Amino acid sequence: MPKPTGDEPKDPLTVTPPKKWAAGVPAVVHALEYSLEQTSPWRAGVTLLTMNQVDGIDCPGCAWADPTPGHRHRNEYCENGAKHINDEATTRRVTADFFRRHSVSELGRQSDMWLNHQGRLTEPMVKRPGSDHYEPISWDDAFGLLSEELTSLDSPDEAVFYTSGRASNEAAFVLQLFARALGTNNLPDCSNMCHESSGFALHETLGTGKGTVSLHDIHHADLIFLVGQNPGTNHPRQLSALEQAKLNGARIVAVNPLPEAGLLRFKNPQQIGGVIGRGIQIADRFLHIRPGGDLALFQGLNRLLLEAEDADPGRVLDHDFIRANTSGFEEFSRHARTIDWTDVITATGLTREAIEKVRDDVLRSERVIVCWAMGVTQHKHGVATIREIVNFLMLRGNLGRAGAGACPVRGHSNVQGDRTMGVWEQMPDSFLDALQREFGFDPPRAHGLDSVNSIRAMREGRVRFFLALAGNFVRAAPDSAVTEEAMRKCRLTAHISTKLNRSHTVCGQTALILPTLGRTERDIQADGEQFVTVENSMSEVHTSHGRLKPASKLLLSEVAILCRLAGRTLDGRADIPWKQFEADYGTIRDRISRIVPGLHDFNRRVARPGGITLPNPVNEGVFPTPQGKALFTCNAWQMPYAPEGHLLLQTLRSHDQWNTIPYTPNDRYRGIHGSRRVVLVNPADLRELGLSEGQHVDLVSVWTDDAERRAEDFVVVPYPTTRGSAAAYYPETNVLVPLDSVAESSNQPTSKGIVVRLEPASPPPRS
Repeated sequence: MPKPTGDEPKDPLTVTPPKKWAAGVPAVVHALEYSLEQTSPWRAGVTLLTMNQVDGIDCPGCAWADPTPGHRHRNEYCENGAKHINDEATTRRVTADFFRRHSVSELGRQSDMWLNHQGRLTEPMVKRPGSDHYEPISWDDAFGLLSEELTSLDSPDEAVFYTSGRASNEAAFVLQLFARALGTNNLPDCSNMCHESSGFALHETLGTGKGTVSLHDIHHADLIFLVGQNPGTNHPRQLSALEQAKLNGARIVAVNPLPEAGLLRFKNPQQIGGVIGRGIQIADRFLHIRPGGDLALFQGLNRLLLEAEDADPGRVLDHDFIRANTSGFEEFSRHARTIDWTDVITATGLTREAIEKVRDDVLRSERVIVCWAMGVTQHKHGVATIREIVNFLMLRGNLGRAGAGACPVRGHSNVQGDRTMGVWEQMPDSFLDALQREFGFDPPRAHGLDSVNSIRAMREGRVRFFLALAGNFVRAAPDSAVTEEAMRKCRLTAHISTKLNRSHTVCGQTALILPTLGRTERDIQADGEQFVTVENSMSEVHTSHGRLKPASKLLLSEVAILCRLAGRTLDGRADIPWKQFEADYGTIRDRISRIVPGLHDFNRRVARPGGITLPNPVNEGVFPTPQGKALFTCNAWQMPYAPEGHLLLQTLRSHDQWNTIPYTPNDRYRGIHGSRRVVLVNPADLRELGLSEGQHVDLVSVWTDDAERRAEDFVVVPYPTTRGSAAAYYPETNVLVPLDSVAESSNQPTSKGIVVRLEPASPPPRS
């Protein structure tokens, strides 16, 4: 796929040594610089001083938990959160005149960064069949087009309703209610592409798809694993929690193919030691693991723990916990002892001695937490890896008690809330039964389409209507060329968005842009000013109150857009008070309180400082699996393999990036400045492949089909990746991820394990 041309950096690529610490004064400076480039000092002050405060704006960035009320810093945000909230609060505007000046084809040639920098969308727009321009459309006519298309479908299953974690709980609930009242469970979301493997593994082994730890647990753990995650860039406020844990005596084991700055040392800019001192060391051990070697690592650790129990019976494993709360231990124990150390060392790239030192850390620790992110989930064996992590935690009873547990770290602000509200193509019958009792219609029971299967269905002509609530589906999805071809086969595509992105340039025959309020903005409806709610990674549900004047008088809230569309389309087919929902979001929460366990008396309880912590059955000693107990599992040894002359590529984010949107062409912590089209490769691999620093190469992925997937013109940068691996930024490299390369069971794209070869790039044609 050719690279976009817009907003390419004018300065040449420069590379400096990777940073060995994160945050500090530079983080404050860069946050303020970007914020003031986007908006006024007054608006930046409003957003920053209210962000993550009680009755303030919930950060639209990551889903890390807030400290309890009374223990929050006045500046309770990180560098990237400050950038993101003021990127939304920008004073730049995209008007109808902008679309008159720029065709869809022209916009499609611009970079993601250029599109984002144009500013906030201000009025509904339509691209009609045969046209190459968006033009203004009234809200009434827009809803008419959408409802006409939906009611003309041969089946409701020809429609797909996608959402990202930026949506509020109220909007997510209304979206899934509309889709199911229409008659479909086609509700893909961004979880399908980031933590679906976590949900599948945790549901299977523990009976719940959510993590089991709180911020208090993080603070008071003895040992914390950070596996396949980069907190310094992707969820920087986690570093403050890890700092507190270290001050309380915790040890931390970082497991990653790249030595990320945030894994090494943290200079907290809110503490004097982070401003003028050396900060605090985060990783006591750094395991420089091969991509996809995490399954083998935990299999090796589990075998070592079993052998330690053999040598010292009754003093290593928590037999009381295993007897009372688990099933399958004996079979697991027999299987774990068959794991071969040669396989473990081959898959991890670590020595047995290094793994034994980690075992010793475990044996000295009463309370252990394992945190993980997409470096674990986005592999073919991601589900098996997380099952093995659960095995590891259960051996010493590190579930359901303080300071211990499983912690999947979500990367989007309300992605967990989307699931709680019913945005999943496989919601259980208990949720659907509750919907039926509350609203008097029978929701469809057949499982719907997830993100990967939605793309397949669009490509095959089985889906004709695509509606996205927030997000940038085209750039978040794998196999970019295939995804774009599939989207263009739809009869109608529509996006509820705050800012311009690549998805708006990949259109069905008819395409709509439906501009919406951002989380930073005041939301005034018929019954007065509204607030919304969100859920963080630790199952805490709390409010978010917009503070700024809306970017345009023509904006509607996400809830208003969905309610008006549902009322127009369903025309009384179900007993759902869409107008009442739009006028007063509290009426939505009243209905949620009777459907979602743990959210009873929702309106009153969520208004309290700190909100509501949803119950986790594991922490109550309950495991809602079919067996009624937590399950030990036997997971076959696996590792990704790159043949000779090839490397295993993982896609990743730069520091100056939020999800699919780069803010600048820099990656300060990794020492990359001026370009994103770089590939990071171990110097020894470069020598072996006959490549040199600064050489221009094409990345070509190797897959079982006949299609060639090529990302053109990347610059080679020597970097301390593990041998046999490489790294490059997404979404530029999503083109290399085959649609059919997915994790077993979860169907999640394997963006951390793509086999590629590096070919010298063809020289550009002479002008």
